Amino acid sequence: MNWIILLLAGLFEVSLTFCLGKARAASGVEFYLWGSGFLASTVLSMTLLAKAVQTLPLGTAYAIWTGIGAVGTVLIGIFVFKEPATPIRLFFLFALIASLIGLKIVSY
Repeated sequence: MNWIILLLAGLFEVSLTFCLGKARAASGVEFYLWGSGFLASTVLSMTLLAKAVQTLPLGTAYAIWTGIGAVGTVLIGIFVFKEPATPIRLFFLFALIASLIGLKIVSY
């Protein structure tokens, strides 16, 4: 169950970076709405991470949490913010995903 909580925490980290990207281009009330989404996502992500590390190894959980955030943020950047998807960038993205899977496999 705590692996699912950790996955949700990572997804909320992706959400906070998405809100940050949208707030960058916003102004007025829209800026504050995206900022509120950023703050809510941050609180949820940190709370879920804290819950997950109660039973998961801290180093593994933190690495996977940041990895989910990094992979998700890169994908959001590519698909939503039209950042480049160069072959070398995709190679390292897949290497990161493989590393996260490896950490999960060797965790107790």
